[in-house]
Amino acid sequence: MILHISDCFAPRTGGIEIQVAALAAAQHRAGQAAEVVTATPAGPGAETASWPYPVHRISARLPGRLPVHPRAGHAIDRLLTACHPRVVHVHLGAASPFAWSALACARRRGIPAVATVHSMWDPVVRALYRLLSRTGHGPTAPVAVTTVSRSAARLIRQALPDVTPRVIPNGIDAAWWRSPGAAVERQDGRVHVVAVGRLVPRKEPMELLAALHSAHARMSRRGTALRATFAGAGPSAGPIQRYLRRNGMDSWIRLAGRLQPGEVRELLAGADLFVNPSRRESFGIAALEARTSGLPVLARAHTGVADFVRHNREGALCGHSAFALADEVLWLARTPGARRTLAAHNWETEPVHCTWPVVTEAFAHAYDEVTR
Repeated sequence: MILHISDCFAPRTGGIEIQVAALAAAQHRAGQAAEVVTATPAGPGAETASWPYPVHRISARLPGRLPVHPRAGHAIDRLLTACHPRVVHVHLGAASPFAWSALACARRRGIPAVATVHSMWDPVVRALYRLLSRTGHGPTAPVAVTTVSRSAARLIRQALPDVTPRVIPNGIDAAWWRSPGAAVERQDGRVHVVAVGRLVPRKEPMELLAALHSAHARMSRRGTALRATFAGAGPSAGPIQRYLRRNGMDSWIRLAGRLQPGEVRELLAGADLFVNPSRRESFGIAALEARTSGLPVLARAHTGVADFVRHNREGALCGHSAFALADEVLWLARTPGARRTLAAHNWETEPVHCTWPVVTEAFAHAYDEVTR
C-alpha cells in the first residue's frame, strides 16, 4: 500500500493539494492501493465522500484551520503501525513540518520512502532543509527524492549535494483538457489574455498587471487593444482591485474569482493567450492545462514551465525583468499569425510525459527501487 502524506489537502486548494489527490486517484484507477494522510482539517460538515481511497486527517483545532499538528510524530507513528504501508510517499513544499515529521517516522521505522518536492527552494529554505536532513535518528531506510521540474531539481542539488533528485512531472488528464469547451462568441476584436492561479504575492499578479498596463497602452495607440481575465482567489485580490481602479483598468480586466475545472476549460476556450508571470514557478499546472487545451503560453525562462513549453514552439519564454514580460505580451498580441501557429502545434501535440499513465508508471519504478 502507498501512503501519501501531505500537510495540505482538500478542502484547501493549491498545486500540492490538487496533485496529491489526483495522483492517489490515478494510482487507484491503475489498481494500486493508495491512501492519503494530511494535517488539513475537513471542511464544514461531514467529510466528503468523493475520494475513491481512504483519507486520514491528523488535525488540530488551530486558528485559521492551519494544517499543523503539535504532536504529529506520535499520531503518525500510530497510523504507520495500523496501516503497514509498503512505501511512504511524502509531499514537501517550502515549509512542510507535518510531511517532514512523517518522513522522520518512516526512516526510524525502516519504511522505504519517496519524498517529492513541489516547490522552488529559496536560499532560506535550502539552508533549513540542509539542517533538517542531518537530524535523523536510528535506522535510516532508503529515501528516494523526486521533484516536479528541472529547475526545482537544480535548487535541491544546491541544498543537498549528496542527493540526485529524479524529475517526475505533475500529471494531467490530457483527454479531458483537450475536449472542446463550450463555444465562445467573440464580442470584439480585442486579444483576450488569461491567467489562472492563486492570487498571492509569490505568483506575482501585480507584475502581470503592470505588463498588461504597458502593453495595452502601446497597443491602443495603434488602434488595437487587450482584455484580460484573472481566475483565482487569494489575499492579493484586494490590492489588484485597487490597482485596477487607480489605473483605469477595471473596464478591460475582469477578476473571475475561483473557478471549477469545467469553468476554467471554458475560459481557456475563449482566450488567445495564457500568461504565467511567476519567476519562481516550480511547475505550473495551470500553464500545462492551457498548453494542453491548445492555448499559447507565455512564462518565464528558467522555471518549471520551461519543461513543457519551449520558446516559439508551445509559447514564449521571457527573461525575468518586468519589461521582458510586457514586450512578449505586446509581441504576441500584435502577431495573430504567431499565436495561430503556436495554438495549432499545442492542439496537435499532446504533452505525453505529463499524462497520468506515464507519471504513475514513473512513481511505480521509484517505489520499486526504494523498496529494493
